[in-house]
Amino acid sequence: MHGQRTANGETFDAYRWTAAHPYLPMGTKIRITNQDNLKQVIVRINDRGPYSHADIDLSYAAFAHIASTSRGNATVCWRIVG
Repeated sequence: MHGQRTANGETFDAYRWTAAHPYLPMGTKIRITNQDNLKQVIVRINDRGPYSHADIDLSYAAFAHIASTSRGNATVCWRIVG
């Protein structure tokens, strides 16, 4: 949630392009591609999770860049960059 601490100790900001992933190292940058519209965003891993069926959990701003926020989820693929 916005304003709470992430797994790496920083304060979560829903308006930055960040993501949570269960095992990628903190600070890893990955390119997320929405498979429906091919929009992309590069995010930095700063938290652990998600703890549901999802593979990755994007911040509000990162998700809004690639999909409609009213949708709630999207089919994406990701790849580590630099």
